[in-house]
Amino acid sequence: MEITRKPVRDFTRVFEILSYQREKYPNPRALHSFVNGVWKSYSIQEIQDHVNAVSCWLLRCGYRVGQRVMLMPLMGKPEWMILDFACQQCGLITVPVHPTSSLTDLELILRETETELCFVNDADLLTRVRSIQLTGNGVKVYQLEPDYPDYFSLTSCQPPAESEIQHLEAIKRTIQPQDILTIMYTSGSSGVPKGVMLTHHNLVHNIKASLTLLPLEAGQRAISFLPFSHILERMACYGYIAFGVSLYFSQNKESFAHDFKTVKPVFCTSVPRVLEKMYDFLQEQLLDKNFFKKKIISWALAVGQQYEYRGQLNILYSFKLFLARVFVLHLWRKKLGGRIRYMVVGAAALRPEIGRLFSAAGIHIAEGYGMTETAPLISMNRFEPGLNRFGTVGLIIPGVEVKIETINEKGEGEILVKGPNVMPGYFKRPELTHEIFTEDGWLRTGDIGKFVHTHFLQIADRKKDIFKTSAGKYIAPLPLQTHFAQSPFIQRCLIIGFHRPFVTALIVPHADMLQAWCQQEHIHWTSLPFMIHNIKVRAKMEQEVAMLNDSLPPVERVRNFVLCDHDWTTERGEMTTTFKPVRQALLTNYEREIEKMYE
Repeated sequence: MEITRKPVRDFTRVFEILSYQREKYPNPRALHSFVNGVWKSYSIQEIQDHVNAVSCWLLRCGYRVGQRVMLMPLMGKPEWMILDFACQQCGLITVPVHPTSSLTDLELILRETETELCFVNDADLLTRVRSIQLTGNGVKVYQLEPDYPDYFSLTSCQPPAESEIQHLEAIKRTIQPQDILTIMYTSGSSGVPKGVMLTHHNLVHNIKASLTLLPLEAGQRAISFLPFSHILERMACYGYIAFGVSLYFSQNKESFAHDFKTVKPVFCTSVPRVLEKMYDFLQEQLLDKNFFKKKIISWALAVGQQYEYRGQLNILYSFKLFLARVFVLHLWRKKLGGRIRYMVVGAAALRPEIGRLFSAAGIHIAEGYGMTETAPLISMNRFEPGLNRFGTVGLIIPGVEVKIETINEKGEGEILVKGPNVMPGYFKRPELTHEIFTEDGWLRTGDIGKFVHTHFLQIADRKKDIFKTSAGKYIAPLPLQTHFAQSPFIQRCLIIGFHRPFVTALIVPHADMLQAWCQQEHIHWTSLPFMIHNIKVRAKMEQEVAMLNDSLPPVERVRNFVLCDHDWTTERGEMTTTFKPVRQALLTNYEREIEKMYE
């Protein structure tokens, strides 16, 4: 007897991806979290049942369409997905906020969104939010960590009655693709939070575009380890569900290695900092006293940095690459479970040599580009030979238009975007919305870039970060910061020089590398705050800067620098949640040291 398959319904609203997977990929192990020493699995039907139960509980509590619900997740886990989908089905607007946000920012967001309900990751965050309530915000707060006060179990909600399900279905039918799904607050490098309104249509477009670009198959394993408050990770998790992928949520930063080894994922999304830390591990080995070991690692790194994902490799290079993988590069795949094949990297610039090395190791890296205002993808390198160019952010995704507003002789200009992924505007900020859109509807990204190799987008810098020295020379700090980060002894840097006679830098030394070098040179190591004042350490850092200066034109060379005694953090307001330096905060915090560089 011939079996006819029921046509799979398309999805136009984000919460419909649950039924989409249930019909197309009925995955019995859709979502996974680590509970009491084992991985606990949920089928997509179980997830839907929990979502319906929470939705009906929210309606029972009196929450209505259009009200805002703040979410403060630390890491992703099935409970956050359940809560997110439950809010969507009720027409509630979620407001995800990063847990490290300052009390000032939290208060601003709570007041601006008029939030009445908040879910936080743990008891500490609950206390932080409640401390703000003293100023007059009447917010009901629940936390999702068991065994603490005000714990709310999303998976233990009372099963809804049939009449409640019917009421819920009636509400779902009223929700339109153009309705606001979420308000995601972003401050970028300015430090001023503003709420980006994103619709179902915005995110659905990005999800469907991803379905055509990523080499994922139903049943494959992916792991999520970035905070769910990041638009990149949130959109990725939606995409995994639509793909029918088995999605595992990492527990925390400390369990990173364990989770990868036990899950053995094929795919994940990441930020450059994760790859940089693994690269630093090999760099540290180069300081080993074993001459043979140093030579092997150095040779393997040199082979890997020649890698280009363009199709068939020549026989000689293929043989060298095979040996480099066997002796050195396989360590990266081993650390990531042994089966990892693909990574999408975004949120910040990735150094090309690191992308090449990981791809050479058999972990194909596709760097992408986007912003919260575009939900988030604008462009992405592909995983097909010839469609990946290291040092670029790839090809424009389907359905999106990009043009360059040329401002210089290099063909560089501000990147403008138009498409179904573009936000309708900022929440309660009509003046900012007006500023960011051109008269004919193009979104101003604030990034400077150009097209290279005909269709590949390349980012030069942030428009507002480009400055002019007192000598009248324009400086783009981002490529210089990336250039100096090539040194294994430099973890981060900030290029300075606005209305100054020459270029200087704030430098965060790589503490582990510096400590290993000190041990090799028989220099007694104490701690970074003391070591930055050591004459020999200063001389070593001057040597590194001088070496990197050699390949730069005179006007771009760093003539003086300050060594910072700590890494920059989000808690101090020095970094964004996506690990980008907050320029103004750093200039303020190091004002005295900067002035001394120009004396």
